[in-house]
Amino acid sequence: MKKLFILMATLLSTALVMAGGNTNATLSPVATMEKSLCDTDTVYVDKIANLMWQDARYTDGEDGAYKRERSVGKVGSYQYAMNYCARLNYAGFSDWRSPTSNELMAVHRQQGQVFINHRGAPFWSSTATTQNRYEVVFPADSYPYMRKPNSSNYIRCIRCLNRER
Repeated sequence: MKKLFILMATLLSTALVMAGGNTNATLSPVATMEKSLCDTDTVYVDKIANLMWQDARYTDGEDGAYKRERSVGKVGSYQYAMNYCARLNYAGFSDWRSPTSNELMAVHRQQGQVFINHRGAPFWSSTATTQNRYEVVFPADSYPYMRKPNSSNYIRCIRCLNRER
């Protein structure tokens, strides 16, 4: 009986020590988040080119889709990218389109990083080339490269500023 009592006392004291637990009501119930992490309809406005660029945050799922040659969200094949931009309703506008390679090169050649949400990987353009290939532009060097239409690349849509909502 004595051994059982010692065992129970040991287990109870171990549980209390491990539980620790400050039950003080002054602890914060929820971690605070920065407002910028919740802003999903961000845009970059290029007043010189008269263009508005989609600047939405990229997700881990989209980064994974890019690496695995899949189409999800703002990543996918050429046809997926064209359809994505054509159907996009973002920041209160529904007249988005895929940029040309010249538009992508121009925005990436600007001084500094103009986008809040950026990737160092290629972005689809709407510019067709020869042999059933389409141009993508790498932000790092701002040059166009040919890709097969079924390869997966990032997507960033644009719209003209002078259009009505």
